[in-house]
Amino acid sequence: MDGLMGKLRNLDAYPKINEDFYSRTLSGGVITLASSIVMFLLFFSELRLYLHSVTETKLVVDTSRGETLRINFDVTFPALPCSILSLDAMDISGEQHLDVKHDIIKKRIDSHGNVIEARQDGIGAPKIEKPLQRHGGRLEHNETYCGSCYGAETSDEECCNSCEEVREAYRKKGWAVTNPDLMDQCKREGFLQRIKDEEGEGCNIYGFLEVNKVAGNFHFAPGKSFQQSGVHVHDLLAFQKDSFNISHKINRLTFGEYFPGVVNPLDGVQWTQETPSGMYQYFIKVVPTVYTDVSGHIIQSNQFSVTEHFRGSGIGHLQSLPGVFFFYDLSPIKVTFTEEHVSFLHFLTNVCAIVGGVFTVSGILDSFIYHGQRAIKKKMEIVTGFSNGIGFGRLFSTGQLLRIRTNVLSWSIMPV
Repeated sequence: MDGLMGKLRNLDAYPKINEDFYSRTLSGGVITLASSIVMFLLFFSELRLYLHSVTETKLVVDTSRGETLRINFDVTFPALPCSILSLDAMDISGEQHLDVKHDIIKKRIDSHGNVIEARQDGIGAPKIEKPLQRHGGRLEHNETYCGSCYGAETSDEECCNSCEEVREAYRKKGWAVTNPDLMDQCKREGFLQRIKDEEGEGCNIYGFLEVNKVAGNFHFAPGKSFQQSGVHVHDLLAFQKDSFNISHKINRLTFGEYFPGVVNPLDGVQWTQETPSGMYQYFIKVVPTVYTDVSGHIIQSNQFSVTEHFRGSGIGHLQSLPGVFFFYDLSPIKVTFTEEHVSFLHFLTNVCAIVGGVFTVSGILDSFIYHGQRAIKKKMEIVTGFSNGIGFGRLFSTGQLLRIRTNVLSWSIMPV
């Protein structure tokens, strides 16, 4: 048993030294205090990382198919009335959403940005008691109203009972409404008068679009849009204006749901138009993103980067449609963010590394300072001895000095 204990004792990697041989110094105390503070700071930093989750980022190829893209927007046009502002969306697959109205809210604002109450239809023009029928006569008490589409109807039974329906019928035909006052519905509703009354007002438009997950664009522009010879055109003749101020402020623009840490570069961006008219373009690169929190909840969203360009309609340039256009394209690379907690073993390993590393470095620093001080002190004693004229070199030769030192050392270690 004693032999086994002796063998175990021989394996001790931490031999003990008698306290009588310890030499405590002022520099060692300062280094010990400083290293303890550093050790505690690093420990609490590591503890904070352990108690909070960390996010791991990965890049993978986006293999999703058949998905849709949700575009959330909130844009303010301080000099463009709501009555002439329209929203269109289209993509490279050929799908088009013209003059989008569903899931869209418009707010009329004055020049100071205050919201104006919604105006009822019919205000701003004389009211016509008996509207014009499709067959040319006036509406009688025993008749059902069916307004004329002025040649834009697709069938004999089609009716256009409002100015909006007439404009929509013209849009489907690819025709422009040159003079709304010649149409009974628009005159009765005071279409042009309402536009004149809203002169100087602005519009705040917000909502969302649900589009195919392919490259495309959506834009805010004055007038109703229609296709003419395969070209996207907006009907601006009805407004009887030469220029449109498309100054705007993007309060919010996102592609998908919000997730922690997302940065939308266009939020709060404002642009003021200085030329009479033009087209402002945003070219957006959308990056699909998947965020998974600690509880395992998955958020399918997107991030994006953007560049901007303004194309004026000055002399020597082709006439451009006034409006704000957002051209977006999809990145083939998907970013995944995964929240996770650091394991306890990882935390324990880091704590041991902190304690051992600080202890080792402080020991090396203390040893360097201690031996440096001793060497300097010895040199100073030798220099002082020689300056007082009692140096060993004057009394003995070199050989004698070495023999005396050897004898003194041998005598000092002899047992009593």
